[in-house]
Formats: sequence, structure tokens, C-alpha cells
Amino acid sequence: MSEQLSHLTSQGEVHMVEVGDRAITKREATAMGSLAMSTSTLELVLQGETSKGDLMAVARIAAIQAAKRTSELIPLCHPLPLSGIDVAIEPDSSLPGLTVQVSCRTTGQTGVEMEAITGVSIGLVTLYDMLKSIEPGMTINRIQLLHKDGGRHGSWSC
Repeated sequence: MSEQLSHLTSQGEVHMVEVGDRAITKREATAMGSLAMSTSTLELVLQGETSKGDLMAVARIAAIQAAKRTSELIPLCHPLPLSGIDVAIEPDSSLPGLTVQVSCRTTGQTGVEMEAITGVSIGLVTLYDMLKSIEPGMTINRIQLLHKDGGRHGSWSC
């Protein structure tokens, strides 16, 4: 599918997309990513035996703050009044490691995909930061949009 990039003018100049004429609709997006680590590091996290305190609580707050500040971090994103942000951090023994899932909601003229993806990214980076002294070789993997709903393109799921 060949679609013109919306952040470029016909002359190829970068600009912020005009959304003022778009309908105000309910919008939601969910993204997910993972932090892979050794089984022994995951066990320390799950037993609360790290020296950094409640890793999950800190990462949840970081993910929420990042979603709220997405327009300050990504140059062409519109500032959005988020009506809700859910953050889930779960152990996954098959990685082994932790998954971070963020869902964002708003009622507005543009979507919240970037807010969900930014929340996941910073949640994972925060977990990495708090665990790097134990295992610097951890990897952040597969940050992706899982679902979006609302707006002129409707629903999408991977």
C-alpha cells in the first residue's frame, strides 16, 4: 500500500499534521514490549530481592509519565488530554523476563498509539535501569502496537 506520509508537505517539508477538521471520537491504543533476562534475575525481581525497591511500581509510574509527555518527546505528536492509562507488568517465564503493556485512552481528533508505545518504551527502559547492575546484558525486545481503535481508520489489531 503506497500512502503519502502525512508529516510531509507536497514540497517534502516536515510539518505537524492539521487535525482541527477531524471528528472528535473515542480513541484507544494498546502496546506491549518485553525485557529479557536470566531466570536468576527474574527470580530476584519476583522475590523482591533487589536493592532498588519496588521495581514494578517505579516502572508503572515511569510508563504513565512517559505516555502523558509523549508530545514533548516526539516532535510532531499533538499534545493529548489522556482520559486513562493502564499499565500491566507481568513476569514471563518463557522469555524469561518481564512484559510491559500500556493502554491509553482519549476522546479527541488524533490517536493515542504513540502514547502507548512511548509508555511501554520508558517502562522497559526504567526496569532495565533498575536491574542493569545485576545483569547488564538484558535485552529490550519487540515493542509493538497490539491494538488501536477509533478515528478515521477504525480498529486495527496485530
